[in-house]
Amino acid sequence: MLIANEVSGDRATLTLGGRFDFHSHRDFRSAYEKILETGAVREITIHFGEVDYLDSSALGMLLLLREKAEGTGKSVILAGLHGTVKQVLDIANFGKLFSIKA
Repeated sequence: MLIANEVSGDRATLTLGGRFDFHSHRDFRSAYEKILETGAVREITIHFGEVDYLDSSALGMLLLLREKAEGTGKSVILAGLHGTVKQVLDIANFGKLFSIKA
């Protein structure tokens, strides 16, 4: 999986590409931990525009990120959802747990 990290003011964006699965765990955690340590950031957007596959371990990683972010006073937004990635997140009712942007 490819991960691009951008911080601008109080907002950070992680843009993901490729397969978001168990093998992405270490890279994803490393990317978001840097953002969680940035005190100025209040909003973290995870952009799925280039993600073509998502599995249950990715759902767990997103839930863990949400829990850690809330513990530091940050919110998590999911964006760029499409195709099967959107279907998986809809079936898992992630719209009730996360803010979702088109």
